[in-house]
Amino acid sequence: MSSTMAEISPRYQQVYELVRQIPPGQVATYGQIAELLGWHGQARQVGYALFRVDPDSDIPWHRVINAQGKISQTPQRQGSDALQRLLLMQEAIMFDAQDTIDLRRYRWQPVLRHAPPQESP
Repeated sequence: MSSTMAEISPRYQQVYELVRQIPPGQVATYGQIAELLGWHGQARQVGYALFRVDPDSDIPWHRVINAQGKISQTPQRQGSDALQRLLLMQEAIMFDAQDTIDLRRYRWQPVLRHAPPQESP
């Protein structure tokens, strides 16, 4: 999962900057991050970007899960699936008996900054 900052694409940097905004105790989905970036239908690109992050990075990669409220399991992550679960539990995020997180309870709802209203002439 490792790469140096010099070899990270500007697109991936956008993912990392947005994911850094997710507060402890909350999660976002890959698709949610993609939509917030204006990358409609590109949730996998978010996953690819987060796959490159070192587990001990300052990027809270563990706060991004799939649309079903689950950790996306993959052997290529070399044990970080279990680490992701542990990190989320340390933030008081609970899993149900099916290893699912309640997105209604824990989903991050960012405050979107809108342009100030235009005054009428």
